[in-house]
Amino acid sequence: MDLDTVRTFVAADAGQFQEAAAELAITQQAVSKRIAVLERNLDVRLFTRTPRGAEPTVDGQAFLPHARELLRVAQRGIASVRPGRRPLRVDVIASRGAQAGRLQGSPET
Repeated sequence: MDLDTVRTFVAADAGQFQEAAAELAITQQAVSKRIAVLERNLDVRLFTRTPRGAEPTVDGQAFLPHARELLRVAQRGIASVRPGRRPLRVDVIASRGAQAGRLQGSPET
């Protein structure tokens, strides 16, 4: 499952594709296409299209909390490997090794 399609669905959860497009900095047509791809992948209709926009279906309402959780889990996974998020680990093998001497600034022989 493509997280961009899930992110788009969550942004459009109220059926406001134009607002979702502005939030995601994409076109309204791109929002519609991403939603259509997600609907095909899930084999359900997530929105009922109306002349005034779209309304979430029962399946769309059921999927929304899971979609939000998918995005939270993905964000936590990304944060776990981002530089600066983990403590720096330095292994010291020997204080008199050749490498240690170079780090301390001693002249090479």
